[in-house]
Amino acid sequence: QVQLVESGGGLVQPGGSLRLSCAASGMIDFDKVMEWYRQAPGKQREWVALITSDGGTLYGDHVEGRFTIARDNVKNTVYLQMNSLKPEDTAVYYCKTTIRWTEFWGQGTQVTVSS
Repeated sequence: QVQLVESGGGLVQPGGSLRLSCAASGMIDFDKVMEWYRQAPGKQREWVALITSDGGTLYGDHVEGRFTIARDNVKNTVYLQMNSLKPEDTAVYYCKTTIRWTEFWGQGTQVTVSS
């Protein structure tokens, strides 16, 4: 059974940084596109970034230039480095992968940006 476990969230002041991790287990191989999403209170879940199996990356306009997605294929882990955080980045952050048209989501990690 595929399992994704996020960690690294917390409370940070505006302008600060956090690094989220998503550890994957139960996958036959880690050679999959991995994505980060987020959901703020009262809002729909929105896509943040993705990374392909060979390290290609794409970002949402709202995080381009501030967030960096990376992966460690030995540790089966995906990271999201978040810099220059803003209050509007406050949300629960989820990682996701799709295997044979089935989506697998983690439980999420809360990020709160506030002074």
